[in-house]
Amino acid sequence: MNTLQGKVALITGGGSGIGLATAREFHAQGARVVLAGRDRHKLEAVATQLGPDVVAIPTDVTKMSDLDALMAQTQETFGNLDILFVNAGITGSRTLAKTDEVFFDELMDTNFKGAYFTIQRALPILNDQASIILAGSVSALVGGTAISVYSASKAALHSLARTLSSELLGRGIRVNTITTGPTETGILERAGYPPEVVLAVRQAFTSLVPVKRLGRPEEVAKVALFLASSDSSFVVGTEIAVDGGITASIGPSPVQNQ
Repeated sequence: MNTLQGKVALITGGGSGIGLATAREFHAQGARVVLAGRDRHKLEAVATQLGPDVVAIPTDVTKMSDLDALMAQTQETFGNLDILFVNAGITGSRTLAKTDEVFFDELMDTNFKGAYFTIQRALPILNDQASIILAGSVSALVGGTAISVYSASKAALHSLARTLSSELLGRGIRVNTITTGPTETGILERAGYPPEVVLAVRQAFTSLVPVKRLGRPEEVAKVALFLASSDSSFVVGTEIAVDGGITASIGPSPVQNQ
């Protein structure tokens, strides 16, 4: 059954990881999909792989001109939006003492400012009863060493889902957050960590997850599909954890994810 038949979905950070898995899921369920991201070649390869009714639009979510162009091209290609998955994000780890303004601004500009203005710029082309899904993180909810900026950027998204749900209620637009735990994506590699560090971090993450494994992007995509579809019509302003049980556990966890 194609639960998203006739729907139009825009996914930021759609070229890899959770965004790519969600694009595949949405497209398989009948949606026409717009993929946004910084890597033009990766986006175009994904669009070609997925087939008809998928368009790739290179976008830097920290640039307002890029967001304006993204929304204009989306509307011109497919019309108005029914689903917006705000998934673009980066990671980074620094202690409070070693955090400088450049590092702070880079994370906040991408993870929060970019998300905020993606939604703002999409608002005129969002249909009533649309679904907005934010990619949150367990780092917004639990303590951890050297991730204060990353955690704050994700906590801002969790708050945004609640406030925008109230603000957009009159149009029936639902805003919800997926609280993701450690997931098998390439975000650590893209952040520039060497292979030995990536391996060590993944092993550490695995030990923190009660089910003792990392999540798979496809598992997050299934929850995104639920929130995008009419099956979640009574789910508003909430958070759904896809984290292997981390947020149900006791004790701080130094976890970061996108």
